[in-house]
Amino acid sequence: VVVKRRRKRVGVSTVPAVVAKSAGDVWSIDFQFDSTITGKPVKILSIVDEHTRECLGGIVDYSITGLDLAEQLDVLAIDRGTPRALRMDNGPELISNAVAQWASETERVFIPPGQPWRNGFIESFNGKLRDECLNETLFGTLRDARNTLEEWQEDYNWRRPHSALGNLTPMEFLQR
Repeated sequence: VVVKRRRKRVGVSTVPAVVAKSAGDVWSIDFQFDSTITGKPVKILSIVDEHTRECLGGIVDYSITGLDLAEQLDVLAIDRGTPRALRMDNGPELISNAVAQWASETERVFIPPGQPWRNGFIESFNGKLRDECLNETLFGTLRDARNTLEEWQEDYNWRRPHSALGNLTPMEFLQR
């Protein structure tokens, strides 16, 4: 009988919890999976600003590496500045050297395995994305998935009010 040893994970939950007091303070990062109609898995990276609830961006691809994530963070930081903290679980892409190097000046708040409630903003976002988009759409190709998710993100940020933001959209809240 072969006993498979569990991999050690980098990072532990940071205490006290970082609280987003303004836009750009804390970005939450997480992954979801879906598939094309041919059964090919599609990986979806989402990045959400915890203060404004805005979906800042993400990546939709068959595979996403830590380097891909670091490049996406670079693109966002050029427009918005570097966040004070990144909140994420300790999956392999998120604990990679590329992300660690990118976030060397940023606090990384790791969510312990099996405790998704500690990253409630992104989990809530992922639930909405799953219910309103992924469960409702069949993707023929990766391009279909990218286009559909881009349209959904625009709707989420610009036209969808959030009760936590006083029934404003994330963009209306950000502009105030």
